[in-house]
Amino acid sequence: MAKPRKKLPSRAVDIFCAQCKAKLFKYRKGGKGALVKCFLERITENYTNTPCHCPSCGQEFARETMIRGTPAYKMIGGKVTHK
Repeated sequence: MAKPRKKLPSRAVDIFCAQCKAKLFKYRKGGKGALVKCFLERITENYTNTPCHCPSCGQEFARETMIRGTPAYKMIGGKVTHK
């Protein structure tokens, strides 16, 4: 399968923990659908201390995986929100 585009999408969204509303990262999201996965190369600002865990409540919100040969975070349903 094809890798994600090298040119970053113009739309940047803030991603928050659904439980405690802590800011997790700023992400360049393409499309208007739900947030299912986050490619690591599209994360512009990362506020987490340990990968895939919320810095304030410690809840795991994603799992590290490879999608189409590119490292990504696969989001756990209902654990994150974005604006």
